[in-house]
Amino acid sequence: MGTIAERLKIALKTITKSVCEANRPANSVKLLAVTKTKPVSDIVQAYEAGHRLFGENYVQEGVDKIQQLREFDDIQWHFIGPLQSNKTRLVAENFDWVHSIDRLKIAQRLNDQRSAHKKLNVCIQVNIDNEASKAGVPPEEVNLLAEQISNMPNLTLRGLMTIPRVQQNAEMQRDSLSAMNALFVQLQTKYPQIDTLSMGMSNDMQLAIECGSTMVRIGSAIFGSRQ
Repeated sequence: MGTIAERLKIALKTITKSVCEANRPANSVKLLAVTKTKPVSDIVQAYEAGHRLFGENYVQEGVDKIQQLREFDDIQWHFIGPLQSNKTRLVAENFDWVHSIDRLKIAQRLNDQRSAHKKLNVCIQVNIDNEASKAGVPPEEVNLLAEQISNMPNLTLRGLMTIPRVQQNAEMQRDSLSAMNALFVQLQTKYPQIDTLSMGMSNDMQLAIECGSTMVRIGSAIFGSRQ
């Protein structure tokens, strides 16, 4: 499979190729390396290869890694998993980004528990296909939650995140991804700081980029399959 550095390089090349094929500007899509269940040593390998954006799904595991890697102070830590209200303080105090805000209560707690000297970047998680098994706000509730978050002094609304349904064919998948992009573009007209559409993983990364993603979340393709 090659080293982590080699697989990271392949992932970045795939992103660059997909961006070019979609006729989008160079460097318009960032790679978030997802390190859940992976050891700190894997993160260090990716860091030494030049990567700085890392995503964690589990609160305590993520906080432990952040604390172990304090010396690497230019890492940007993204929390991308489901967030319960009793865990918001740990996230507010340790992470740079949260992708998974799906209700007002979580946003308010993060705001109240975040240090005022540095704002927390946040994305609203959207349940674009209205799946009962998935978190996220319905598309029709995005505008209201965005307005509420925009009034919170310790949060900066940066965009939207989604995990779309795995569809039977590419056209159906494209419909979901395009609907997310439409929501994203609509929000940008009202909130000029919005610049992030977090969508696309290993299985749909290229299609997500075609449909406007600005950040793809890649784990196993870089770090290997999870235990």
